Amino acid sequence: MADQYAQSGEDGRPTDIPAIRWDEPPEGPVLVLLDQTRLPAEEVELVCTDASALVEAIRSLAVRGAPLLGIAGAYGVALAAARGFDVDEAANALAGARPTAVNLSVGVRRAQAAHRAALAEGGGAERAAGAALAAARRLHQEDAEASARMAAHGLALLDELLPGGGHRILTHCNTGALVSGGEGTAFAVALAAHRDGRLRRLWVDETRPLLQGARLTAYEAARNGMAYTLLTDNAAGSLFAAGEVDAVLIGADRIAADGSVANKVGSYPLAVLARYHHVPFIVVAPVTTVDPDTPDGASIEVEQRPGFEVTEITSPQVTVSGAGGGIPVAPLGTQAYNPAFDVTPPELVTAIVTEEGAVSPVTAEALAELCDRSRQVTI
Repeated sequence: MADQYAQSGEDGRPTDIPAIRWDEPPEGPVLVLLDQTRLPAEEVELVCTDASALVEAIRSLAVRGAPLLGIAGAYGVALAAARGFDVDEAANALAGARPTAVNLSVGVRRAQAAHRAALAEGGGAERAAGAALAAARRLHQEDAEASARMAAHGLALLDELLPGGGHRILTHCNTGALVSGGEGTAFAVALAAHRDGRLRRLWVDETRPLLQGARLTAYEAARNGMAYTLLTDNAAGSLFAAGEVDAVLIGADRIAADGSVANKVGSYPLAVLARYHHVPFIVVAPVTTVDPDTPDGASIEVEQRPGFEVTEITSPQVTVSGAGGGIPVAPLGTQAYNPAFDVTPPELVTAIVTEEGAVSPVTAEALAELCDRSRQVTI
């Protein structure tokens, strides 16, 4: 089950609440999440005491973003083990909560493997739970380190492609500290450019229908003092036409073996616009997002979200009688097409930036070599 309580600064300024943390109050271990559905209106923590509560938090997007989902999944397995629940059952439920995001299943299976290995060694339930928690904490730390390395590699690539600084970067959805153990993926690159005095403007796509750009990326940009401007998704074309975009930076929820990239719906049109206007289209994601078992873009399962996310507008501060608790903006009974992601083919991707470096041009061979190199470093 889950509980909620709010925390905010005394003078209304944002506090530094982490996106995810493990806590051990007297009544037992819990996983505490910053509820991203309530941002930016208020910073509220969601407390999960079992895996089923975490599954619901994942499905409702209270916790989201590929790297953070992997971390959450690993902690979810550790929570099930520490609370004495069936670990394999919890792992399966967590891994299937959002099918497109490969990092989720990677994190879950990593903690599950550590738990099984400890049991196989005869350590008992308590030791196995400790092993699962240690695996989750390692993944959390590794993601923070990977974030910093992605930022460095991404900034170096930007400087190579766009010498002279003054970068005007367009981004989509949310890829900052809210999705990561560190400062994010694509957003971390823009943040590094900002800190180095080389970011002229961050263009923030609203990211419909759930407005992760407006609610979350703008929130993070404001917190970091970045020069940013919010735009509706369908205004991006006019920005390109006016020559106001130097590069597009996005994250990824799954990268197929051939380099096809699944990311928040609306990413593919940006790639098409970028290609037509000769603007670099750069994907920033950890190596764990590359799935060698998914051969191509057509093999990526794209999550379909409820129609009410399109037919209603939701607000953390307003609740009415719509099917999803939002404000109806379409006639009753309207059918909606609502894929959570779209897939960009590799020929439209200028480069994929990971913690192990950048791949450009994007090919199956180059990605396989990168993954092999990453495994060797890990070993």
